[in-house]
Amino acid sequence: MTSAALKMESNAAFLGVERSLTGRRWRTREPDLGLVDAFRRRFSLPEIAARLMAARGVPLESAETFLEPTLKALFPDPSTFTDMDEAARVIEDAIVSGRSCAVLADYDVDGGSSGAQLVRYFRARGRELKIYVPDRMKEGYGPSALAFERLKADGVELVITVDCGAAAEGPLNVAAELGLDVVVLDHHLMAGPPPKARAVVNPNRMDDRSGQGHLTAAGVVLVTMAAVNREARRRGSPGANHLPDLIQMLDLAAIGTVCDVAPLTGFNRAIVAQGLKVLRKGQNIGMVALAENAGRKGQATVYDFGFILGPRINAGGRVGDASLATKLLSTEDPEEARDLAATLEALNQERRAREAEMLADAESAALAEAEKRAVVIVGSHQWHPGVIGIAAGRLKDRLHKPTIVLGGTSEHEPAKGSGRSTPGVNLGAAVAAAKEAGLLINGGGHAAAAGLTVEWDRVEELKDFLSARLEPELAAAAGEARALTIDAAGALSAFDLGLLDALDRIGPYGQGHPEPLFAVADVRVSFAKLVKEEHVRFTLEDARGARISGIAFRAMKSPIGEALLKKGATYHAAVRVKRNEWNDTVKTEVEIVDLAEAR
Repeated sequence: MTSAALKMESNAAFLGVERSLTGRRWRTREPDLGLVDAFRRRFSLPEIAARLMAARGVPLESAETFLEPTLKALFPDPSTFTDMDEAARVIEDAIVSGRSCAVLADYDVDGGSSGAQLVRYFRARGRELKIYVPDRMKEGYGPSALAFERLKADGVELVITVDCGAAAEGPLNVAAELGLDVVVLDHHLMAGPPPKARAVVNPNRMDDRSGQGHLTAAGVVLVTMAAVNREARRRGSPGANHLPDLIQMLDLAAIGTVCDVAPLTGFNRAIVAQGLKVLRKGQNIGMVALAENAGRKGQATVYDFGFILGPRINAGGRVGDASLATKLLSTEDPEEARDLAATLEALNQERRAREAEMLADAESAALAEAEKRAVVIVGSHQWHPGVIGIAAGRLKDRLHKPTIVLGGTSEHEPAKGSGRSTPGVNLGAAVAAAKEAGLLINGGGHAAAAGLTVEWDRVEELKDFLSARLEPELAAAAGEARALTIDAAGALSAFDLGLLDALDRIGPYGQGHPEPLFAVADVRVSFAKLVKEEHVRFTLEDARGARISGIAFRAMKSPIGEALLKKGATYHAAVRVKRNEWNDTVKTEVEIVDLAEAR
């Protein structure tokens, strides 16, 4: 949200809700009515869409690209990225000369989708790109000396690291000693000079002037491929008149952007908006196979990237073969796509079971930590490192504090940690400072998330260090973390397909531009039932008899679940309006985010 939008927050508690059932104060945004009118007249927008844009601080001069985020308008000049021109030269040299090349990718969605883009690009240029993804359990995050030694022994001459490598000074020194050329394509925060490599492209390196620090690795790779295409045309390389169409890979760049929770502003917004169009064409057979296994039908949305496809793609790196994601997203063999998707579906089920078990074990310890410190750190050497990040996110949402979960394979091996932060608290910078202070073996990340490796006997020191460092930030941001911003009040009768069509005009929604949140006052729960032990299906009814059905996900993990199951009770509800497509029928429903007692 922009500073202009923050100034428009109303100080009064919306609907008088000072403390909801989940402990949050409701507030709303007051739009500039002159701006609302300007949006309506200039862009023929429905009233609700214009009000939402104005309240969220979209300037009139940026409104056109906000509504129509095109690559033509928002694609950055590759040469503004430090080292990009050199990276393009090195990669084009390798393609033209036929050097043996490999991509070394991180094991999450951003890494997998980044690697898949490059595999597809090289294939389209008539070259093979070998895939190497470090095993999370055996090798840890990012490039290692072992990885480079293996690649060298396999005859590789150029390694392109994606979504990792920017902080791998030691391993990259080993690569140089081995005679391996390395190009780093990363986006993680960098606290010092770049490591030794032919090129280090990272919009978050200290000397970069691209202004694209919000990009994920998938976005950086997209820009890099554009730079290589440009270099090929400049040289007149073989096939320069028939270079890969990068637009056809936008679904890969988009899923990396969404799943790495990057803000949907500027170029990222164009990547996701246009990537959705590519996804809906069903050209990536790996994504199609995943959606079919998940039983997902209907028009693809950002939700599919983040909650249907993303977790399944991640599952290989969490509890299985780390290279499955890149292989699935890059394959053009339908049978292989089906087999890989089925494997990932099974691994995702295993991941969910382990996650549930871990959360059950961690909850009481996390609650106790939250009482004592600004940062919650819990761990066990019995917790699988592949699911600690998801657990950290779940606990952070419940506790409203930065949370790090530690796991491992043995009490004699260092702990692997994954952290998630609350708004306004830069966890990545704090973890980097802990590494600088000598508390960590390794660590880094960005504001919202971080990873680390620490000896078990130094965990208490780490708790004290991070809490002391982040307590001022947490205190300053406490109101923001506890507040729930309502976009508008609504009536159940207004939640129809016409409203969804109006909201679609200002999508896509995601980090930095969340789905609109509506408040409905004095609604009664006329029906409710438990679904899969933690979700609640329900029907809300207002005083005029209007009704709407919906769901509250993981409601039984909060007071919302028990409240909904008290049929007949009356509440104020904070909801998102959803399109439900089933058996060729389309209707609206709501997802409950919060409830408050109606007084």
